[in-house]
Amino acid sequence: MTHLPWGWLAAAAVLGFWMLGAYNRITALRGAIGTAWQQLDALIQARQQALGALLDAVEPTLATERPALDAMVAAQVQVATAAEVLRRRPAAEEPPAVLAKAEAAIGAAQSRLLALVDQHAHLKANETVATQLRTLADLAPRDRFARQTFNEAASAYNLALDQFPTRLLVRVFGFQRGGTL
Repeated sequence: MTHLPWGWLAAAAVLGFWMLGAYNRITALRGAIGTAWQQLDALIQARQQALGALLDAVEPTLATERPALDAMVAAQVQVATAAEVLRRRPAAEEPPAVLAKAEAAIGAAQSRLLALVDQHAHLKANETVATQLRTLADLAPRDRFARQTFNEAASAYNLALDQFPTRLLVRVFGFQRGGTL
């Protein structure tokens, strides 16, 4: 009879250590999403600055193209707002979806703006415009890689949440699925 309480105590200790290990694993994976977001956020901010400088440089020449310039400004605001929400909750499911929609809008507006710049050869000769175009071109592959890293981190986190027996603890610890871009 004296062995029974020790057995229950050992089982409770093993269960407690397993729960602690599962919690630490999920927390580390959620932290990886935050780290990946920081890298992507820095690139988004750099792109926002480059686009802002490009807009300032081309605005006098493209004054007749006000709808295109306004679309770019609106898309920048949309991305900045979505990025701010994601900054506060990088491992949540909804903010990345909102940012993905904003990124689609800025991609379309950026394509339109770059097409307009291409139509005006003298704009490409402008040092500021040329510098910002090079910056945007340099940021594009780094942005794709950072997005891939973010998505892989979110997928690893979500996979860990779905694995048995860890999924039994998701509600206990209040973990929620992460979103991808």
